[in-house]
Amino acid sequence: MIARNRPLSRLATRLARLFHGESGAGLLLIAVAVAAMVAANSPLAHGYHALFHDALPWSPVARLNTLHLWINDALMALFFFVVGLEIKREVLDGELSSPARRRLPVLAAGAGMVAPALVFLAVTRGDPALQPGWAIPAATDIAFALGVLALLGPRVPASLRLFLLTVAIVDDLGAVAIIALAYTRGIDGQWLGAAAAVLAVLAICNRAGVRSGWAYALLGAGLWYAVLQSGVHATVAGVLAALCVPLQLDQRGDSPLLRMEHALAPLSAYLIVPLFGFANAGVALAGIGPQGLISALPLGVALGLVLGKQAGIFGAVWLAARTGWAERPTGATWRQVWGLALLCGIGFTMSLFIGQLAFPDAPELVEQAKLGVLAGSVLSALAGYVVLRGARR
Repeated sequence: MIARNRPLSRLATRLARLFHGESGAGLLLIAVAVAAMVAANSPLAHGYHALFHDALPWSPVARLNTLHLWINDALMALFFFVVGLEIKREVLDGELSSPARRRLPVLAAGAGMVAPALVFLAVTRGDPALQPGWAIPAATDIAFALGVLALLGPRVPASLRLFLLTVAIVDDLGAVAIIALAYTRGIDGQWLGAAAAVLAVLAICNRAGVRSGWAYALLGAGLWYAVLQSGVHATVAGVLAALCVPLQLDQRGDSPLLRMEHALAPLSAYLIVPLFGFANAGVALAGIGPQGLISALPLGVALGLVLGKQAGIFGAVWLAARTGWAERPTGATWRQVWGLALLCGIGFTMSLFIGQLAFPDAPELVEQAKLGVLAGSVLSALAGYVVLRGARR
């Protein structure tokens, strides 16, 4: 009986390892993306779209009158708050805390954002209506990429996984800057002034040594509301509020930032991001033939993710190593670096999010952008997996 159950025990152990921590969040996101596609291309399609896009009978915030808006403008602000906490921790006391550690991830992330944007603009040249989508392929979905790495187990050296994490942190910071600068329309000066005042109070609390998490949470909610009303995308408020939360440890080894990150990271990874993915990844494929797949917008997004990301990141690491400016990750072969660069082409969460911002008044273009994001992300995931699996250790 014990021998008969041994394969089942090994399978259970393997599944438990796969779904543990950040890797588990990535695998959950993969499952959610598949579920969204199934729902959008089945008899459930009408109910699926109605659930997220039909007007709510009542909403405490008039601007957020659908479940889709609550997810994208409210819950995603909390996601960006967690991202901001992680960025601050890494910059002050982590893998980005010294110039030597920052050098290669910053270079790779920067090149990995510029190259996909250039590929997109090259494919869509001549069509001004598509130009706002230039930033869609510039982002990397760290949860999705970690999910693929989890499938490879010990084949990937720890240094490469750490490099992926640090590149993704810099990438997230760049995406936030892009959202704030490139996708802000119709500024309301009074609400922007109110947001600046709340942000100043948050900064004063930090300087005064206020350590109550609730104080930062309540002020952060006020900042979110003011930014939402100002015309700047509300998710920017999440990062700004996070940067005001103190990291310093007290005599008991307690830190408001670490405490809030520990409490909110699982909520973000296992609820907010999967819910966002399910609400935004559903693309109806009916009537989309080969011509639809190779039209300028989805093709530009897909090629930006698949070709631009790997060219930018791999090229940056190779150039840095060749010039002696920085060394490639310890113990990693060039094939493994290439495989990791391919995995960075998984754009999913942030790319879908930027696609919504790029074409707010053109739902048909949003759907085309989604198609490009899904195609490019799947191709990048498969190619990265194959390259890394075949690499020698």
